[in-house]
This record gives sequence, C-alpha cells and structure tokens, in this order.
Amino acid sequence: MYATDHAAIVLDGASAFVPVEVRTDHYVETLGTHLAAALQAAPTRDLAKVVAEAITATADALQLTAGGSPSSTISIARARNDVVDLYALGDSTIYYGNEQTTRTLTDARIAELGIPEHHQYRQRLADGHGYDAAHRELLQRLQQQQRQQRNQPGGYWIAETNPAAAHHAYTNTIATTDITWAVLATDGAYGPITHLGLDNWHHIAQLDTTDLKELLKRCADWETTTDPNGHHYPRSKVSDDKTLAAITFTPS
Repeated sequence: MYATDHAAIVLDGASAFVPVEVRTDHYVETLGTHLAAALQAAPTRDLAKVVAEAITATADALQLTAGGSPSSTISIARARNDVVDLYALGDSTIYYGNEQTTRTLTDARIAELGIPEHHQYRQRLADGHGYDAAHRELLQRLQQQQRQQRNQPGGYWIAETNPAAAHHAYTNTIATTDITWAVLATDGAYGPITHLGLDNWHHIAQLDTTDLKELLKRCADWETTTDPNGHHYPRSKVSDDKTLAAITFTPS
C-alpha cells in the first residue's frame, strides 16, 4: 500500500504457481514506488497515463518479458479538486459511498474467463480434498491458461509489462459532494470479510489502523484455524495477503 498527499494506492501481486522472472514482491515494490512518485509529483495527471508509464518503467528496470513477468492488481483513490477519481485494474475492489449508499468498483474479468480449472479447484476444496498436490497442479494449469489470455481483447487486463493494460481499467469519477468514504481491498481481504458477514464497508472505512489490523487478523485466524482446508470458503491458498486502505473524504 502506498499513499501520497492526495491518493491511496493498493497493489496485490498475483501468487506465482508457475515460475516468474523476478520475485512478485520485488515487482510490486518497484511498480508501487513508481506510481507513488508520479502521483506525488503530478497529483492531477490522468491516472491511466501514470499507470502506463509506471508499468513501462518497472518492466524496463527489472528487464521483464511478457508472459514471464509477475503481475499485480492496481487500485487507486485520488482526491482531485472537487472530485474523487477511482481506478481498478485487476481483481482488487473499491467500495465507496456516503452515509446513505454503498457502491462497488471491481474488475472481475479474470474470474469470468470460463477456464475449467477455476471451477474445478474450488469444487475440490468444497468437496473436502484440501490443499493437496492435485490442488497445486490445478492452480498451475489455471495460471498457464490465464497467461494465454492476459492483456489482450477478450481476456483480462492487469499490470505486467504491457502499458496498454493501464487503459483498460474500470474507472469512476465522483463529485466530492457524493462521496464521503472509500475502502480499497485486495481479494485476500474482501473475500473472507464478505464470507464472514463482516462487510459493512461504510463502518470499515471509519476504522483506525489498530481496528483494521484486528479485522484482518480475525479473518486470517478464521482461515487458518476454522477453515484450513478451504471447505467452507474455497480459495486458492489457506490465507492470502490482506490489505485494506480506509479513506474518508472531507468536502472542500
């Protein structure tokens, strides 16, 4: 997670079940550093252009190639003059609203590819097979299939090496009179929060750092102790990385 004077940025590197050229955390750190520096230096620039340049700079710095590089979701909330810009690329989600409404900006394209292994691994977990060797093999095949549809029309778009992906994000711009809060959440966070019925996002947006950490710990503890085999809540691994950025906006 990264922050500037006017923006919050959440990245979620995709777990690599097949080999990649550099560590995923190294890719995410490099990409996040470029994004934060660019938005701090030019806080009102077009977000797609900022993201495109950051993807290019990261790929160049790490000498990455398409298909062999790690990938990452990007979600951004930025206050700009009298509006708030929201940007979602990949399957992280932005919840936002005011005292009366809660809305969602999410990019579910990777889950909608219709790859058989996506359903199969979840069904095996629901049937009680757990995180065995067959599960890992399914995830490897799934990721190989996903790579073939990455960053191309009819597939899905995510930060990797192709700067064109930046222009395929889901976006929204809301007047500051219509938005008072936002929560940027990785799938490892919003998945168990939703499953456990803790998804009062307006309430979550008001939590301080201590309470946010406690919420995420509660989810991780449930995953590792109550559902360590993924039977009740099928997911790719026992407990994924969890990030929440809770933001409140004050009208200018």
